[in-house]
Amino acid sequence: MAVPKRKMSRANTRHRRAQWKASPPDLVPVTIDGRRHLVPRALVRAYQRGLLTPDG
Repeated sequence: MAVPKRKMSRANTRHRRAQWKASPPDLVPVTIDGRRHLVPRALVRAYQRGLLTPDG
């Protein structure tokens, strides 16, 4: 792991952290019990197998 050689200023730390933005999950249409639901792409298999149930 990289270790800084000197202390970084508070302003620089916050500016660097501000560059990282979370992106919304990629939603995919899935039909469950005849109804269409939008679910995250990573969880499609779990919804199809019945491990997760959509709210609503």
